[in-house]
Amino acid sequence: MDALDLARWQFGVTTVYHFLFVPLTIGLGIFVAGLQTAWHRTGKEHYLKLTKFFGKLFLINFAMGVVTGIVQEFQFGMNWSEYSTFVGDVFGAPLALEALLAFFMESTFLGLWIFGWDRLPKRIHLACIWAAAIGSNLSATFILSANAWMKHPVGYEVVDGKARMTDLWAVLTNSAALAQIPHVIGAAFIVAGGFVLAVCGYWLLRTGAPMWRSAARGALVMTAVAGLVVAGTGDTSARLLYEQQPMKLAAAEGLRHDTAGAGFSIVPGLEIPKLLSFLSTHEPDSVVQGTDDLQRRFEQQFGPGDYRPDETIVFWSFRVMLAFGLTTVGLSLLGLWLTRRRRQFPAWLSRVLLLALPLPLIAVIAGWLLSEIGRQPWTVAGELLTASSVSPGVSLAAVATSLTVFTLLYGALAVAEGVLLVRHVRGGVEEHTPTPVAERREPSLMY
Repeated sequence: MDALDLARWQFGVTTVYHFLFVPLTIGLGIFVAGLQTAWHRTGKEHYLKLTKFFGKLFLINFAMGVVTGIVQEFQFGMNWSEYSTFVGDVFGAPLALEALLAFFMESTFLGLWIFGWDRLPKRIHLACIWAAAIGSNLSATFILSANAWMKHPVGYEVVDGKARMTDLWAVLTNSAALAQIPHVIGAAFIVAGGFVLAVCGYWLLRTGAPMWRSAARGALVMTAVAGLVVAGTGDTSARLLYEQQPMKLAAAEGLRHDTAGAGFSIVPGLEIPKLLSFLSTHEPDSVVQGTDDLQRRFEQQFGPGDYRPDETIVFWSFRVMLAFGLTTVGLSLLGLWLTRRRRQFPAWLSRVLLLALPLPLIAVIAGWLLSEIGRQPWTVAGELLTASSVSPGVSLAAVATSLTVFTLLYGALAVAEGVLLVRHVRGGVEEHTPTPVAERREPSLMY
């Protein structure tokens, strides 16, 4: 094992851990904003209690996401300096927009929301949580645009061994980005919906209070709608893989040779004929390229080397993503049907929703593994190999030390996060919630 292997492990460990918080922050912010909007429009106190309850869970998750995300920036410069040198000019604009526009918007208005309950007019305070929630989604949009460029680089030219951006609009409207952004954000809403449903399931079993049914119904709707978005953009992504990343598509099916009318394997030995060809092109008899045939073509195009990703991880991560994601969305549809016309939540459904909490999280992690490992051995498709991206001056011992420290630190943070979330969930809503002030002509943030 060399420094490259450990650097990849370190980035994988820290990124997967960070990605546990990102989708929950994206979806839960919008959900909290929706609850506060319901309170603002109806005046019903239980919406205010739910807003503050889920708002605290949102804040815990947001803080942990910020802390774990900072590590990513240091790794770019320390372990992946050659990569940073190559992509820096292209990534500079979208990441600057993410930091200066989206993150500042998110953090500023979130601060106003936290400290403005008794100081801001109700409408202004409501606008703050919406601005913070929109900011988190904008932040994801800019980051996903940069990530999509790595899979399908456009709007650039290579000068002196470095990528130089020639068209920012082309980078931001990359076809890969236009499919990936709604797909990932939709998946984030499924994760948030699954989290809210698990919390509501816990409290419905304990108390059966109507407020938890109301929150659960909102989460069921959010999860079901997000499922439709993910399914639609997943279809678009499959067709883009056929055109832009044929090796990943072939590895996801374990297809070794060019095949007309390629089938899709549910599991090895159980195949649906011609489905892969249909998903890839909407033509059941189209030819899908295989990994072995693509390997020979890539060797002719790029020179000697192994251009195949880890087929086992790509194959199974694709199926785990589909199975767990579809199960979560299916449960949301079932829940909507069973609770229609103000019917009560069955106790067994509450238990299932509580037990299903890990499913959407596992699904999005599997999707990330499919996306990133499937791109290997490239960091930038067709331009920069992963082996050429690592910092040349970083030793095996240095990476091993930082990997050990980060793993232990993140383990401690995981325990702290779990304790905080469980403690707050078990604490329930505030019984006597002070009503925020009504409209003020000259609101002040000062005591």
